[in-house]
Amino acid sequence: MTTFVDRVELHVAAGNGGHGCASVHREKFKPLGGPDGGNGGRGGDVILTVDQSVTTLLDYHHSPHRKATNGKPGEGGNRSGKDGTDLVLPVPDGTVVLDKAGNVLADLVGHGTSYVAAQGGRGGLGNAALASARRKAPGFALLGVPGDLQDIVLELKTVADVALVGYPSAGKSSLISVLSAAKPKIADYPFTTLVPNLGVVTAGSTVYTIADVPGLIPGASQGKGLGLEFLRHVERCSVLVHVLDTATLESERDPVSDLDVIEEELRQYKTSLADRPRIVVLNKIDVPDGKDLAEMVRPELEARGYRVFEVSAVAHAGLRELSFALAELVAGARAAKPKEEATRIVIRPKAVDDAGFTVTQEEDGLFRVRGEKPERWVRQTDFTNDEAVGYLADRLNRLGVEDRLLKAGARSGDGVAIGPEENAVVFDWEPSMSAGAEMLGRRGEDHRFEAPRPAAQRRRDKDAERDESQREYDDFEPF
Repeated sequence: MTTFVDRVELHVAAGNGGHGCASVHREKFKPLGGPDGGNGGRGGDVILTVDQSVTTLLDYHHSPHRKATNGKPGEGGNRSGKDGTDLVLPVPDGTVVLDKAGNVLADLVGHGTSYVAAQGGRGGLGNAALASARRKAPGFALLGVPGDLQDIVLELKTVADVALVGYPSAGKSSLISVLSAAKPKIADYPFTTLVPNLGVVTAGSTVYTIADVPGLIPGASQGKGLGLEFLRHVERCSVLVHVLDTATLESERDPVSDLDVIEEELRQYKTSLADRPRIVVLNKIDVPDGKDLAEMVRPELEARGYRVFEVSAVAHAGLRELSFALAELVAGARAAKPKEEATRIVIRPKAVDDAGFTVTQEEDGLFRVRGEKPERWVRQTDFTNDEAVGYLADRLNRLGVEDRLLKAGARSGDGVAIGPEENAVVFDWEPSMSAGAEMLGRRGEDHRFEAPRPAAQRRRDKDAERDESQREYDDFEPF
């Protein structure tokens, strides 16, 4: 049964905003007491938060679909809807959030670090909030905005100071078990370790974490064995420790060639690992042949510039010297690390000529409007209510959309789309006039939609002309 998962694809959905309410206050002797529709509640966000008690992404492997709650709709009597509850998803320290294309969205390191993976939808305004001097009793309310839908990938990269790398059965798990209080599975067959193990080591005044990476073999960086699954766990380490088996029973292997193979796999996986300090550990010197082989290869390894330690995890030999040498390197890496500064708040004011939207004409003649405000306003409009549609037209006009369309060459009756291609509202554009109270009729109506519209009239004329031609053809009698 799978107990450790370090990569999952997660489908998150934020909550939808609640719809606003269109209501009129009524009481005895006061049948039209004014609008009192409340606002809809905000939809809940989906938030990823680092939790030190979580060590695996297993929960999301079994349940990859997560959704926050929706906001409640507003009600009469100026009662606003309840906001949706944020969905907080705990993730391990060192989790990287990526999109489907592999782009990094967030790198979550440190307890409490958070990232909003999906933003909840904004609640719609009720007609009480929409009332103004020109529109005293709106007969409509705004709809809630749908929450974000995101497909993201979570990758866990272990946050450790020291990473133990080496061939399967080189003794990495045994070494971490005697250096720390970690109790990994240990057996005398390859690939015993199927998950990275993490332990805490205290050497003098220095406390550091150490992780063993499941056995690497030639071709691990291309996906052979378990290497590709776990090589990402060495990326954050400060020190690399090569654990070399001096008592291997395979005649074609020796510590020097093992070191060359693992170094090549690390280089192919991530060239940035080349600058990490290395230590070589010649393990299993408790075996007579192992001790002899260690003494034989040690000069060659030291000639390459490595610090070499001969140890035995079984006999607990050489462990103190190794532990303090690692503590020294870790302390040096921490001291060399740039000090973290408080996050600077960068204010980027909007340019004077930035209208917040764009108008482009496509090859088929369609004019497309893109922008955060126009697209949100369209999603909030109830197109079954003429007054709501008129209110949208007024907002777009005040924003300058109609002026931009005119400058772009749009004429009455041309097609206009607001929003992305896959989810746009398309309509025949008719230049509108500003609406005053005198333009509004009964609640839910807008007199501007009763006036003749040139595009609609042209279509009716074409239909009538086609029908007339068809009748003449049907009445035609050959000689």
